[in-house]
Amino acid sequence: MTGRTVVITGASSGIGAVAARRFADLGADVVPVGRSPERTARVAAQLGTEPLVADFAHLEHVKDLAAALLERCPRIDVLANNAGGLVAARQVTADGHELTFQANHLAPFLLTTLLLPRLRASARDARVRIVTTSSLGNRFGRLRMDDLEWEKRRYGGGWIAYATSKLMNVLFTRELARRTEGTGIDAVCFHPKPAPRGTRAPIRRMGAPTRFADGSPTVRVINRTPLRMLQLNDEGGAEPLVWLATTPEIEGANGAYYDGFTRGAKVNPQADDRELALALWERSHALVEAYL
Repeated sequence: MTGRTVVITGASSGIGAVAARRFADLGADVVPVGRSPERTARVAAQLGTEPLVADFAHLEHVKDLAAALLERCPRIDVLANNAGGLVAARQVTADGHELTFQANHLAPFLLTTLLLPRLRASARDARVRIVTTSSLGNRFGRLRMDDLEWEKRRYGGGWIAYATSKLMNVLFTRELARRTEGTGIDAVCFHPKPAPRGTRAPIRRMGAPTRFADGSPTVRVINRTPLRMLQLNDEGGAEPLVWLATTPEIEGANGAYYDGFTRGAKVNPQADDRELALALWERSHALVEAYL
């Protein structure tokens, strides 16, 4: 990765922090983006670089982040849309959107859209990757275009909204792939499942549980039981992210969903609906148009 620039969101902790360090170990110029100024600064200090801070609950922050990235990065070789999380109770952002919908989908949609001209230009010299962290939870979501803001359905402790946002990640990736076909950009998404033990992977260590659902009472209960071992950990979850951003093997896999290292894993049936992917894209574009 020497000479290549990686922008990774959600880099202040968990999978993002581990992946950022791994990219730096591989020689990349890493731009860590996080919500927490303190945690993001600590990660950046380990990398010997300067952090960028943005709270995806504010679309103005995303616009400012894109402007800072365009000023700082003459080229971008990898955009890792890794930021996201789960909230236990429905909240509305200052922009008027349900928080999970905005943080997990609208904000990365806006960031990618603002950076796309730079990504396209970078791809003229070498292939570019856009890697989005989804989840196998996408299989349990249900996207309703008439209720993107979760005003008409039960919130389900945040898990249903979270699963639906991960389905949106898959639909976003597939529509993005169609729109960038033939440009030298590979857009993929994945569930952060580590490689099986005994197989070769960029990282092969046990790590700490990720922070994506720290606000969930369910997770707090799980963390007090042996079931905590089933949670995603940062070291293992970073493995497929690093691999997807670096391996030549995924060329031609534009729009693919990976369960860890496995391409073509089962997804929600809605993920295969091209008209739904287009409708979500167009609606998302309309919702963020003021920031474009």
